[in-house]
Amino acid sequence: MMSALWLRRLSFAALLGLLASCSQEAPVPFTDVGPGLAYAHETVAKVPWSIHVVRVDRADPTLSLRTAHAGGGALGLETLSSQLKRLPATAGKPVAAVNGDFYQRDRAYAGDPRGLQIAEGELLSAPSGGLSLGWDTNGQPHLLELTAQFTAQWPDGSAAPFGLNEETKSDNMILYTPAAGTSTHTVGTRELILEPVGGSGSPLQLSSLLTVRVREVRDGGDAKLEKGTLVLSIGPALVRKMPKTVPGTEIKLDLYAAPRPLELRNAIGGGPQIVSDGKPMKIHPKPSDSYSVTSMTERHPRSAIGWNRTHYFLVEVDGRQKDLSVGMTLEELGRFMARLGCDEAMNLDGGGSATLWLDGSVRNSPCDGGERPLANSVVVTRASTAKPTP
Repeated sequence: MMSALWLRRLSFAALLGLLASCSQEAPVPFTDVGPGLAYAHETVAKVPWSIHVVRVDRADPTLSLRTAHAGGGALGLETLSSQLKRLPATAGKPVAAVNGDFYQRDRAYAGDPRGLQIAEGELLSAPSGGLSLGWDTNGQPHLLELTAQFTAQWPDGSAAPFGLNEETKSDNMILYTPAAGTSTHTVGTRELILEPVGGSGSPLQLSSLLTVRVREVRDGGDAKLEKGTLVLSIGPALVRKMPKTVPGTEIKLDLYAAPRPLELRNAIGGGPQIVSDGKPMKIHPKPSDSYSVTSMTERHPRSAIGWNRTHYFLVEVDGRQKDLSVGMTLEELGRFMARLGCDEAMNLDGGGSATLWLDGSVRNSPCDGGERPLANSVVVTRASTAKPTP
């Protein structure tokens, strides 16, 4: 008698589990919004969740993904909508976008991405050891963990590490490119005004070796940034350790990243990875009081990008709005990305930054009540199919 009752209870529990599983695996209802492009807005009232998804057909030759940065440079903050307006006409028409990497939010170097950014081959921000998503020259996506090992090498054989387009401190050395703005915004530093040997004005590229010549040595900081030149800014505590440098000195700038990556056309930082080989990942943050760590297991607004062999998925989950959507933990986000069919997926910046744009407008409900100024973004563009006039 007890055995039969137990079996009936077990069968009923198994049936409930099966029904729950089927419900979780129900397909997301997409609507076509253009060739190769589909959109879904899914709501789950009982949580509640409000989820926005753009699906991009990788086989559509008119669609491509690239990164953008506020102001069209390497520093600064700007809303996602404004970043899209700055894209050059040669990029094609922006049709969808999502916010990108975590970033410095204030002071002179606001908008400095936490990790790697490459925009159409130009290196804007150095990798920092965290996760990045990069696209090679054939447009294929790759998840990478790269660490910058940039060094400036003097004629006497000495070398010193340097960073890129970020704050110069007393004991470090930073290379600035024209993408960082009109000047370095440094104070009390020694700055070497550099010009490429051979007169090459090509944008900086990751894992390249560039020979430059010192055109000018100046003290005080805040050197002007001009097209065709670079500025190497040396913190005051480091100056006395550097070899004597005068105009005409040639320096080699090694932009090596370990392990040496593929040749990347575009790249953006983020993380952690939330789907691997089609399976949602368990998130085990290390014990820490840091908000970036503790928030992984809390429900917040989220953004992510994922893909499989046939499609990309740009995803935004609204949050911090109890009547609309409470947000997701990273594990919940990973499970949703896997349900979409992603083979791989990476978390992006969330909170007030979480923004999804489609066909001319922001589709989600940002928790700040409107668009927050951001550092960078991932953009889907459509190439013109119009035939040139003969």
